[in-house]
Amino acid sequence: MNKLHKIAVSTILMAVLVGTSGCSGMSTRQKSTAIGAGVGAAAGAVVTGGGVMGTVGGAAIGGVIGNQIGKDKK
Repeated sequence: MNKLHKIAVSTILMAVLVGTSGCSGMSTRQKSTAIGAGVGAAAGAVVTGGGVMGTVGGAAIGGVIGNQIGKDKK
């Protein structure tokens, strides 16, 4: 992974952490969806070498997975 990819992944992960820290009013399912989308975006960016479609696709897939995982938690 080159320096640009490391910066992109670090930026995405920081955005997810900062974004979820202010989510005290969100349900567990909503938090899981947001975290899943962030992790998916980071993974998609890494897999596709920073490609926009991979990042967006990863965010969408991660969000769906996070939503489904969060629905059973109370």
